[in-house]
Amino acid sequence: MAPAGREPTDKECRLTTTSSSLVEELTIQPVPEAQRRGKVRDLFPIWFGVNVMPLTLVTGVLGTTVYGLSIAWCVLAILIGNLLGAVLMALHSVQGSKLGVPQMIQARAQFGMYGALLVLGAVIFVYFGFLASILILARDTLALLFPFIDGVGGLILCAAITLVIVIVGHDLIHRANKVLLVLFGAAVVILAISLIANGSDLGIAQTEVGFNGIGFMGMISTAAIWQIAYAPYVSDYSRYLPSSTPSRPAFWYTYLGTVLGAVPVMILGALLITVVGGDGTVEDLVSLLPGPFKVFVLIMLFLGAIDAAVINLYGPSLTVLTIFQTFKPNWIPQARDRNAVAVVVAILATVVAGYAASNFLDSYYGFIHFLSMLLIPWSIINLVDYYVIKKGEYDPEAFIDSTSGYGRFNVPAVVAYVVTFIVELPFSVTFYVGPIAEALDGVDLTWAVGSVVSLVLYLGVIRLMGGRSSSGPNAVNTSGSSQPSAVGKA
Repeated sequence: MAPAGREPTDKECRLTTTSSSLVEELTIQPVPEAQRRGKVRDLFPIWFGVNVMPLTLVTGVLGTTVYGLSIAWCVLAILIGNLLGAVLMALHSVQGSKLGVPQMIQARAQFGMYGALLVLGAVIFVYFGFLASILILARDTLALLFPFIDGVGGLILCAAITLVIVIVGHDLIHRANKVLLVLFGAAVVILAISLIANGSDLGIAQTEVGFNGIGFMGMISTAAIWQIAYAPYVSDYSRYLPSSTPSRPAFWYTYLGTVLGAVPVMILGALLITVVGGDGTVEDLVSLLPGPFKVFVLIMLFLGAIDAAVINLYGPSLTVLTIFQTFKPNWIPQARDRNAVAVVVAILATVVAGYAASNFLDSYYGFIHFLSMLLIPWSIINLVDYYVIKKGEYDPEAFIDSTSGYGRFNVPAVVAYVVTFIVELPFSVTFYVGPIAEALDGVDLTWAVGSVVSLVLYLGVIRLMGGRSSSGPNAVNTSGSSQPSAVGKA
């Protein structure tokens, strides 16, 4: 906003753009208070809806296949993992209404303008992996309704539907989830009744209940990582809420939405192999349903997949703009820029999905475990900085100014992130199997190790370097001098 007595510059006008267009105009700039809208309870439908999809089902299937767990222990592991992982995810959601900016541009406050590029690049990899995985399952689900829609054509159709929703933007995403909330819930209830009834008929209650410690910890890790993986997304959908939105309801609507969406669907996946057998596919899942119910559930699973694909295309569109804007500090991206990036990302993800479809389950299993190594250090550093060190006192306007505010590098954050990643390597179970992971028969503890190490390192390095002010971020510019935040300045 321009000071009194001065006309606003072109950049300031772009920062506070208003439009009656159906297409969302804002991108990475802070949302002005005059454009804040919505209710905090709107966070529940979106985080419930994006979990009612085939990929969540596949995650539950891992418990009884890859990890070899009985139903009872698998259900317990799913509960523990989701309840733990969703805490971090929901804490990030609170930041959106307070700061009014997308989730990943906030990394500039912890890592510095150029230091944040390390994290932004890693998160782009996460978006691409999930988007490609979801497009594959969306295509396969649609093909069960319309068998002639298959192969590359099906992937293109799913990507096109996703792209249209992303182009319209934030408000359409929220409205669609509010409309679909009850229908998503009905689909889950129908599937649960079907599997439980058929499981009882097949004597599932007599299944041997043994304890597999390695598999139990593995499934807890997988469920926790599933929730933590949503952390780079959440503020994107809470940033339009009024800044006066209380933190506690924002946390609980997000937390309950994502837990109540993910846990039942993962449990259905775990039950699926025992009740139906097969490979744990959507086709196996709906095979027990009579015609009309089968069609309804397939439609809802397809829409859930598209819903999840949307947030995995919307997020990278904003993140790529953040990367570009780092090198063009006077450029404020507009809707056309976001949508151009979305087109490119959608095309690339469709190509990746086409190549990955043949060995999807193996690729997904490796991918979801690799996620924790990339996301955990960033998540912990972000939350510790926001809640403990800065106590939420950031300057949102400085997030989009690459020449001031948060400097170029925040050494403690960059050091903590890189060193934590290195420490996680011996615990890695995919791509590279670390010696500790091998000794533990493949249990993935990177999320737990990464949480502790990044917390201790970040606070420790800050203390060694003389502290990090609660009113400014002590970032380092290219000349090595401290560059204070604009918070508190006129």
